[in-house]
Amino acid sequence: MREIRYEVTDRVATLTIDRPEKRGAMTYAMFDEFSADVARASADPDVTVLLVTGVPGSFCSGIDLADLASRSPDDRGRRDGDGRADSLLMGCPKPVVAAVDGMAVGMGAEFATQADLRVISTRARFSWNFVHRGLVSDTGAGTWLLPRQIGVGPALRLLYTGADLGADEALALGFATAVVEPDALPQAALELASTIATASPFALVRTKKLVLDGAGARLRTHVDATRAAMAECFASDDHAEGVAAFLERRPARFTGR
Repeated sequence: MREIRYEVTDRVATLTIDRPEKRGAMTYAMFDEFSADVARASADPDVTVLLVTGVPGSFCSGIDLADLASRSPDDRGRRDGDGRADSLLMGCPKPVVAAVDGMAVGMGAEFATQADLRVISTRARFSWNFVHRGLVSDTGAGTWLLPRQIGVGPALRLLYTGADLGADEALALGFATAVVEPDALPQAALELASTIATASPFALVRTKKLVLDGAGARLRTHVDATRAAMAECFASDDHAEGVAAFLERRPARFTGR
């Protein structure tokens, strides 16, 4: 069995972490394969949405500490492959949905934070436990994205204590898009990803970039970037198709051009 699996169906690329005996703990070799698959989805014109998930009861419990301990301190921050941990899923230009069932700890919590949307099960738990390993949030998602997602105070509490964030609180804070029973998670996450995949890939890519870039931009800069993106959209095949589909009362057939 492969510990990292990748498949594409109906414009949704599903990237699965399949190592339940270690609760999805990542070795460096797994991370390299995971990174390569994110890059693959990013570059594939037939992929509109990336869905990141685990197997039932498992997501990612962080870096495999046995694998980490076998490496020199200078090598422990290394990231091979086409992706970097500090921008891996945020760097994917396409929408990213995380489906989380079980523990998302350390790197796993960072992966979930880097996703654009999170559909989780009632048994999902998130923990940014880096301070208990003498570390900071290793990709920067916990210290940059998380405060923007749930507020500075709640984020600092989780980062300072390493406490678990359970499913109900994750939903109340807006970190989770939806909470479902474990058996319903695969279908719920796929339905969300598939719904997003019906939209214009051309517009989705620009929407994600505007949101992420806008978090640190001045209003005038963001408005100018929006105008530039709108001009590109007006000139795109996807815009022409979207208008034609509406007028002809049929589903749009977007190409991303």
